[in-house]
Parts: sequence; C-alpha cells; structure tokens
Amino acid sequence: MDAELLELQRQLEAAQSARSSVRLSERNVVELVQKLQERGIIDFELLHTVSGKEYITSDHLKHEIKMEINKRGRASLVDLSDTLGVDLYHVERQSQKVVSDDLTLMLINGEIMSQSYWDSVTEEINEKLQERSQIALAEIAAQLHIGSELVINILEPRLGTIVKGRLEGGQLYTPAYVSRITAMVRGAARGITVPTNLPSVWNSLQQQLQEMHGASGVSVEGSFFQSIFNGLLKEGAVLGSVRAGGQWTPANSYIGYDVLQKLVIPQPKQYLEARYPDGIALDAVFVHHSVVGMLDAAVGDAIESGHWIDSLSVLPSYISGPDATKILSLCQSLQRAVKSSKAVVFGESCVFSSVFIKNIFDRLEKEMDSFGIKYSVGQGKPMNVNVGSEQRTGSGSDTKDLGDNDASSTGVLSDRGSKKKRGKGAGSNKGGALLKDDDNDESIPVKGKKGSDDVNGPLKLLSSHLRPMLVNSWMKKRNTMLSGNAERRRRLLDNLQKQLDEDVLVMQLYEKGLDVFEDDPATSGILHKHLLRSNEEELLHLSTADRSALAKNLPGALSQKAQALVDALEGKAFNKALQAPGRAVGAVITLLKDKLPDSTYKVLADYHGTTVKLLALQAAATDEEDCASDRMLEKKEDLEERLMPELKSLVLGTSKE
Repeated sequence: MDAELLELQRQLEAAQSARSSVRLSERNVVELVQKLQERGIIDFELLHTVSGKEYITSDHLKHEIKMEINKRGRASLVDLSDTLGVDLYHVERQSQKVVSDDLTLMLINGEIMSQSYWDSVTEEINEKLQERSQIALAEIAAQLHIGSELVINILEPRLGTIVKGRLEGGQLYTPAYVSRITAMVRGAARGITVPTNLPSVWNSLQQQLQEMHGASGVSVEGSFFQSIFNGLLKEGAVLGSVRAGGQWTPANSYIGYDVLQKLVIPQPKQYLEARYPDGIALDAVFVHHSVVGMLDAAVGDAIESGHWIDSLSVLPSYISGPDATKILSLCQSLQRAVKSSKAVVFGESCVFSSVFIKNIFDRLEKEMDSFGIKYSVGQGKPMNVNVGSEQRTGSGSDTKDLGDNDASSTGVLSDRGSKKKRGKGAGSNKGGALLKDDDNDESIPVKGKKGSDDVNGPLKLLSSHLRPMLVNSWMKKRNTMLSGNAERRRRLLDNLQKQLDEDVLVMQLYEKGLDVFEDDPATSGILHKHLLRSNEEELLHLSTADRSALAKNLPGALSQKAQALVDALEGKAFNKALQAPGRAVGAVITLLKDKLPDSTYKVLADYHGTTVKLLALQAAATDEEDCASDRMLEKKEDLEERLMPELKSLVLGTSKE
C-alpha cells in the first residue's frame, strides 16, 4: 500500500514538472469555452465573475449564497455580491431561487434572513424585556433597521415561547408587569362607586406609575389600560356597564332587602334569588358570588403570609357580622386551612393563621420571665391576678377579665406590606384603637365599622385563646423548676450526710486510739488538739454553694452569723469584724490572700506573725534576765510603732494605698 502511494506521488510530481507542448492564452480559453457551449458539450449555465477571469456555475453560486446565510443568519444582497465577486443581477436571481426552495428563509428589502437568526434576536429581546419590564416596538425596529410591521410579524408567533411577554399598543410588557397593571385596573374599577369617565381613571393610573418609578419608569398607554379593563369586564371580575364615550357605571355587588321593600317589592329575598340565580342570599343582604371570591383571595393571602384578617375590612360596609360568618363559610381556602389546622376563626369575622398565633405565643413565652410577676407556690397561680374577677374602667360599667387585661401584650400586628387591610377591628371609625407593634414601637390605627361596640374585639378573642396556653406553659416550667430544685437539695443533703457520717466514723476510730494514752494526760491532750485540727480542715472543705445552703437552713440569728462567716471566707464582707479563735486567724488570712491587695495582705500577715512570735516569747520567758526579754521588747516596739499604725489606717480607710 505504501509503495503504491509513493508511486502515485512520483507520477504526480512528474506530471506537474512536465512542460506543456501547447500554450493557450486567456482569449483562446474563452473562445474554447464558447465553442464547447455551441456544440452542447457544456450544457449548463456559466456566469462570469466581476473580474472576468473566472467562470462560476449557477449551482455553485447558490451553494455559496447558502453558506454565507448559514454563517451570518442575515445577509444583504449587496454584501453577497461583493463577497462572492459576482454581479448583483446574478446574485439577486439566484437568491430568489434559494429563498423559494427553503421556507425558513425570507427575502425582505434586499436582505435574506433565516429563522435561526430571528430566534437568536428574539432571545436577546426577551432578556432585555425581563430587565426593563417594557420595550417599545419602535426601539426594536430602529436597532434592527427593519419596519415595525416586520417586528410584529416576527414577535407574534414567538410570544409565550421564546418571548415571555405581552404585545399591546406598540409596547412589549412582561407577564409580571401585566399582572400588576391588571391588579391596579381591577382595584380602580372596583373602588369606583359613581359613574366615572374611564380616560380620567387611566390618566390617574399613569400619574401614579410615574410617581412610583420616576422619569425612567415604564410608560403605559391608555389603550393598554382599556384593553385590560375590557378583559376584566368580560371575565366578570368587575361588575358594571360601559356607555358611549367611556362612561363607566359600576354595579354594586350587593343589595339590601330593605331597599327592595322601599320599592314595594314583596318577598325581596325570593325575588332576588329568582332574578339572580348566581347570587348568595344572606340574612340582611343579597350579594354577588364575586364577593366570595374576593374575600377568599384575601383570606388565603393572609393565611399563607402568616397574618390575620378581619373579613369586615374586605367586605362592603353594608354586610354585618352574621352575614360575614356565612360568607367566610363559603371560602374554599379557609375551609382547607381550618381542616389542616393552618387557621383559626375567632368570633364572627376574624381569621388568624396558626403561624401568627404561634409566633405571638413564642414571643410571650419568652417574655414571661421578664414580667416580674410573683407567684404563689402553694396555689400555682399568679398572686396579683384574681381569676374571674372584674376590673372596672373609668366610671362606666364595662368589665374585662384577665384575657382582656393587656391587649398590647398579645403582639397583634398589622400587615403593612400588603395592599389589603388586615387586622381591622370592630370599633367606631371616628375613634380607632391603637395596636402596638412590639418590634418597631409604632402605633397602628385600627379602624372599625359603624354599629360595632368593641374596637378591641379581635384582641380579646386572641388573648382568650392564648391565656390557657400560656398558663399551661408556665405551670410546666414551674413544675420542672420545683422538681429540679427538690432533686438538687436532696442530692446536697445526701452528700453532706454521707460526708458527716464518714468524718464521725474517722473521729470515733481515732478516739479509740487515744484511749491508749489515758495514763499520759499531756500526750493525750496534744493528740486531741492535733486530731481536731486535722479533721476540722477536712470537714470544712465545702463549696460556696454548700456553705450558703447550710447557713440558710440554720435557725434565726444563727443563720445570719453563719452567712456572715461564709461571706467573710469568700471575701465579700471585709468591712465587718469577725470573731474567731487565735489559731484560726492565720488560716483566714491565708484564705484571703487572692482576694486582697498585696500591700493589705502583707500588713495583716506581718501583724499576725509578729503577734504570734511575741506570745511565744512571753510563754517561754522565765524570771531570769536573758536575751529573750530583749527580743520581746523589740517585737513590742515593732507592733506599737510600725504595725499598729498601719493596721489602724487600713481599718479606718486612711491608707495611702
């Protein structure tokens, strides 16, 4: 195989190096090609290049055009003519054939564009849209140098797939922004209670958006608001009718039976049920089914976010408590939450999430130790609380029990982050009560509805629910503390009894040994003193807590003296005199070494040492004059002239130190 390749290489080299016997000029080549075409030997079309020195077939030109389009995605015919070196006429003719053969290509305004090019372009548009929330079609057209109609034709089939947005009124919006604008339009439409011109409403919304986002904010056309409003009206999200000129006349989602009675309509409840089968008949009012959906959304949001809500703050003011209870019973989100123990309904209209109740309970449980309430160990209840007693406020006759004592301590908060009104009480609108937020120390007004008597109703209900939980928690902690203290005292007494028994046994053992020295009183006395001295040191090796516990258990004045002794040993009562045997003074001074300044300890140690030496010399002195008397005199002078003044200044607090 290698030999054959080498042979072919030699033949090729020989052919390339051989000189041709006949030479043709360019003119001869052109004439030769023409003769071949005339005789039909070359039966395909040949095209001249711009330079005139080359021929190119139509098929090869088409192939070159396809390769350029695949490489660029978008190519101008003029650029292709320059790149391929072929006259523009031939490029245009072959380009039309290429586009007609491939449906993924389009020829517009002298440019060939592929679908892959538009896919990549729309991906870039989508990225920019998600960053800015809105893009104008005119801006896209100017950047791509194409018409706005072509931009629309390119974007529409890709909306919802590549481009995550909505095309409306020459603007491209993100779904999140559309949802936000939809919520604004729905809220504005529901908030209108009198016939209103819609363009003025859209102008107000535009002004609100500009105030929120500034000059760089997203501009929204009035047609976009109108389009969203028409969709909401068609879906039944807003109730009412639109007249010529954009006049919006809202329809109430409720009507009272007394209104129909004034119109002399007998049996108004049956009349409304027959007229509006989708409505809901309550005790005093007939409401549209959309009211349930509105309340269901608000309640579900409050439960999921871990807050609470008063349904009366969401429902129309005409609806009272019993009717609110019935509407709440129709809310699917509340039924699921109650069934799964995620929410609790208090009273007629208040819904509290279990997360909110648990957070309040945890905070109160942590703060119980800082309340400073003294408890009666015998009864197991707070001494300053009379369960079931009534406290009168002011001169009125209104009373409240423990559950209503301190509404602010329950920590009921208002959700300031949501657009819905949560935590609305049931008091008068004129004088709303204040809920105190423990985190920010801010007073949050709680407005109520007319006809309600108690603005603190939700607080009372919550406090009544939390009170037994807190009492049970406190009782558990109290029992745990008492059992722990009893166990600790039992162990302490057991250890002390064991230590005392062991020491008594040791002393009894030594006592039997001392019986041997009954005939030698002097030796027996010395051994008795040594026995007491050595054993009392071991006996007194107790911790501070053990000493304090023993001192407190002693009766009357003896307990106080014992506690003073413990304080003195621990260096806590240096300003009090302590009576102790002379032989114990040295041990006390040594024990206080680490708790006294070095100068103070040196004065006490020198005074004690000199005194002991003086007493020893006096005990050993005889009637005869010797050098011992000189040493005693020297020690006395040292005591009186140096050590005594230093000790007095130390006691009186006049030391220079």
